[in-house]
Amino acid sequence: MSLPLPSLSLPQPLAPSRLIRILDPRVPLIVKRRLVEPVLNRTFAEPLEEGEFDALEGRRISLAIEDLGVTLTLSLTAQRLVLCHAAGEATIHGGWREFLCLATRREDPDSLFFQRRLLIEGDTELGLMVKNLLDGREEGLAQGRLGELLVRLERLAQHTR
Repeated sequence: MSLPLPSLSLPQPLAPSRLIRILDPRVPLIVKRRLVEPVLNRTFAEPLEEGEFDALEGRRISLAIEDLGVTLTLSLTAQRLVLCHAAGEATIHGGWREFLCLATRREDPDSLFFQRRLLIEGDTELGLMVKNLLDGREEGLAQGRLGELLVRLERLAQHTR
């Protein structure tokens, strides 16, 4: 006599965007700082040294990646970009693909805003200043480790369309 075996099925892995949406609110700011700040400060070392971000000193801008449910608020302290808890005086809203296009310069940044795929809310002057700083990086952010990550994300975006 043989007994039927129970069917075992493993749960499907969560999509990366859903996983990020679940995990992000649970990650303490100090952990995010250790992950994000070194990458930002290495990426923008030259413009930071040249004072291009000085207008951000004591000010805050938020980047709201809406489809991931992630908002990062940045400020400048002692010539370093830092994450902070306080809300931004300006917020740039968009999906992760739009921020990816902005970072890699695959699309004209002005087009992303004119087509309302990226939106600035709050202190528009501050938001435009940050957009122009990102836009002024001829090679975009696609350099070093951050560049490698952005290239992988871009490939993922192309496969999920």
